[in-house]
Amino acid sequence: MLSQVAYGFSMFCDLFTYDEWVGFEYSIDIAFSGSTAFQSPTGRAIGIGYQQEVMARLRNHTLGYSGSQINTTLDSSTETFPLNQSLYFDFSHDTNIVSILTAFGFRQFSQFLDPTQHPGAHNLTVSHVTPFAARLDVEIIHAPSPLSPDRSGYQDGDETKYIHFILNQRTLPLGASFPECGNRVDGWCELDTFMQVQDDMEDLAQYEYACFGDYEPGGFGDVHDGAPPRPEKS
Repeated sequence: MLSQVAYGFSMFCDLFTYDEWVGFEYSIDIAFSGSTAFQSPTGRAIGIGYQQEVMARLRNHTLGYSGSQINTTLDSSTETFPLNQSLYFDFSHDTNIVSILTAFGFRQFSQFLDPTQHPGAHNLTVSHVTPFAARLDVEIIHAPSPLSPDRSGYQDGDETKYIHFILNQRTLPLGASFPECGNRVDGWCELDTFMQVQDDMEDLAQYEYACFGDYEPGGFGDVHDGAPPRPEKS
């Protein structure tokens, strides 16, 4: 399919009908949902290290502890984990974006995908979320005072910081996954509010148990939050 990426078309595509391509695309959506997203018991765990690094940078501190797949040797030193930067760049495989969104708790992508029939339009469409050369941008915006949710003007108050997620040049409305952020037309969230919400994500991922615990993974559809059921306390 590289010719389609490079030239915008490929004669190979004509071998299949439109409906067959739609069905094939949906099979990929189901595969991602069950392997690295909210229908997978390790969905959050796979991406939690990225979430931890982002939150550490927002809080301006290094990471010297284990509890996920992060490299604590690198993340515990400002020489290899620099802080106070205007721009940060992280490079990974584009398909990891799905598990990163799951680790952050973007439940707008958690819809159960029925393996027996196409549901119509759905958020976890892999060709949209993580296409070839996918990119996830996180912006921090400083406003001189609170900006009204409808963007009609500034409100009384002190300087306010906002966070903005952009997936492949389109805003991810944070209020759709985190009610605490409110229903803003710009999709932003106050930074302090977002960081409070994110405090729970490491615990929800259950990294050690999800990756190494002794539990029954169940079938597709048994998991809905990207993590295995919590072990019963004896």
